[in-house]
Amino acid sequence: MLDQPHFGRRLRKLRLERGLSQAHLVGEGLSTGYLSRLESGERRPTERAVAYLAERLGVDVSTLTRPEGSSLTEVLAAAASAPASVDNAAALARAVEDDDREDPAARWQALWLLSRSDRRDGDHEGELARLVELVELSDLLEAPELRVRSRTRYARCLRALGEMEKAEPAAVEAFDLAREESLSVADTTAALMVLISIETEMGSMEAATRHVAELERELLPSAAPVQAAEALWTAAMVSNRQGDHTAARTRLETALELLDGKDDLVLWTRLRAAATAAALQMSPPRVEAAERWLDEAGSVIELIGTPLQLQELHALQAHLSFHKGRLDEARARCGALLSQEGLRLSYRDRVRLSVLEGQLAIMDGRVDEGTAALQELGRQAAQSKNLDLAAHVWQSLATALTDVRASEAEAADAARKAPGTGP
Repeated sequence: MLDQPHFGRRLRKLRLERGLSQAHLVGEGLSTGYLSRLESGERRPTERAVAYLAERLGVDVSTLTRPEGSSLTEVLAAAASAPASVDNAAALARAVEDDDREDPAARWQALWLLSRSDRRDGDHEGELARLVELVELSDLLEAPELRVRSRTRYARCLRALGEMEKAEPAAVEAFDLAREESLSVADTTAALMVLISIETEMGSMEAATRHVAELERELLPSAAPVQAAEALWTAAMVSNRQGDHTAARTRLETALELLDGKDDLVLWTRLRAAATAAALQMSPPRVEAAERWLDEAGSVIELIGTPLQLQELHALQAHLSFHKGRLDEARARCGALLSQEGLRLSYRDRVRLSVLEGQLAIMDGRVDEGTAALQELGRQAAQSKNLDLAAHVWQSLATALTDVRASEAEAADAARKAPGTGP
């Protein structure tokens, strides 16, 4: 329980983290000489000393006395060699917490794996905290590939959180670094795709269009099939926002044909879900294609999907039900998701689901309530520079109000024409 030198290392780490000198830590209860020997591992602590030091440090006694775990390097090795079905995130997180930061490369790798786990689980806040340190460590290591990959992932996470003003400069920096350092097509393409997505959502269509041309001209021909499929999907999103639905449809279908489920089942599924969302946003919506793609994705997600993927699937099913005129089904799916604790959806997906809820409220006759909700969503999206999303909110509000007024006019006209209701 009180083994050295583990106790001494942990004690010194906790003291330094709090910015305390040895004299400040011991106070009047212990001598600095005794503390020095404890930290160096020369003396075994007494239980009284442990209790006193824990109180001075503001931690539980168990924080000082818990058994020493495996080193970060050992845990990383175990994680790398474990079967894909084994989740090492908890052990890796403990190792990072106990890490003495003497090996920044190992710490970078551990944080990278943990941030990937956070992203898979939809824990964008947790992912962001790790990515902030990843960016710092990559600068310390002065490794161009790590600097670009950290910033690319950081920008993508900020985008998922709806923080576009921070996301754009991070993506620009990642892409510029990739170009300056002449990095691989894979790293450069990944950075550029994130930048294009952010520009599109911020309404910077001229810049997004220019970068799509660069992507297709310089990077796409050399990209591996998996990344080429992702790049074509990114380009399709730009075409969709510009109203060129023919080009968007062609790019989407090419992307889906490039990828076989045996190549990358996760991406195969994600692209079909993304294609579903794009098809429903076209004018007019391609409902049949969306339903086909969603059925293909859903068959996999229902079997092996993560909680986040299941929520994304159910959100898309709610939107599809709405477009098919199954309003009760859309209402039930939407309400179930938005009332769920631990909603993991990205900012964009949450707003789109809330827009659907507002549209349904207006169609149910709760016009003032639905209108107020959509107006607030529109203001928030515009304020956070999600201009494409803000445009979707305002367009949805206008369409819902127009449909309600048209229905009211039809009802009034039918009432006037009914027998016995004339003047």
